[in-house]
Amino acid sequence: MDTASVEEVRAGLAEHRYLADEGLATSVFLALTLHRPLLLEGEAGVGKTEVAKVLSRWTGGELLRLQCYEGIDVAQAVYEWDYSRQLLHLRALEASGRDAAAVEDELYSERFLVRRPLLQAIAAANGATAPPPVLLIDEVDRADDEFEAFLLEILADYSVTVPELGTFRANTPPVVVLTSNRTRDVHDALKRRCLYHWVDHPGFEREVAIIRLRAPEVVELLARQVAAAVEHLRGIELFKPPGVAEVIDWAQALAALGRSELDERWVDATLGSVLKYREDQERVRGAGVGELVAAAVSRAG
Repeated sequence: MDTASVEEVRAGLAEHRYLADEGLATSVFLALTLHRPLLLEGEAGVGKTEVAKVLSRWTGGELLRLQCYEGIDVAQAVYEWDYSRQLLHLRALEASGRDAAAVEDELYSERFLVRRPLLQAIAAANGATAPPPVLLIDEVDRADDEFEAFLLEILADYSVTVPELGTFRANTPPVVVLTSNRTRDVHDALKRRCLYHWVDHPGFEREVAIIRLRAPEVVELLARQVAAAVEHLRGIELFKPPGVAEVIDWAQALAALGRSELDERWVDATLGSVLKYREDQERVRGAGVGELVAAAVSRAG
């Protein structure tokens, strides 16, 4: 998909309820224009995965998600053969009296090929008239070094070789978004292959706008106070600072309780919506929920 400007990207993402800052919109624009993978790093919950989902909705390309984990290999990421169906086919051939050895090619045809996300992305873009798919390679930092090297090879020319069938090559590259929570450093070679953007927590005014966009039932005053309270929470030593999803959940929970502004009672009762670790909740309560509310009210204006 070719886009005319960074502003067009921002508008397209906003149309699908994602408010990107100029840096992220620029990175997405360059990834689409230059047909380069985009590596998004940042803390968990800042909206990295959502970028790929929104791009899929905006461009119309199919979203193909590869969730990385320790030990992931080619069978889970690229392709494997459907051995159970091959065995059934082989038995049917034997029952019909045909020589199984003479029909080996039938066993290794595309009808028995199970395409995983990487092969799906490359094969789907091969000569297709539809928009190229959006390939989300999520939490690449959780994968092993060996898989990262394999991934680098695939992203170099967008091709996959299946020895029994030949090489699948994408004439038009898929839109590729990789995410990392930085549990370990992604290798420099992979970073060089990609465009890079660090996704930070949104600032106060943008977070207010996100709440209002994603949770329109939340009144302006409550949205501002929730954003201010979360800004305060992110400034203290927490095990897991709230992400954007938790902020929206908290605002929706308070609105569902009929609140139009923060108060100590309901902030304390709903802390589980925004802080998902008992130790973090205890730290906030130990410092004083009233102080949190006072700071939020003062910041929200």
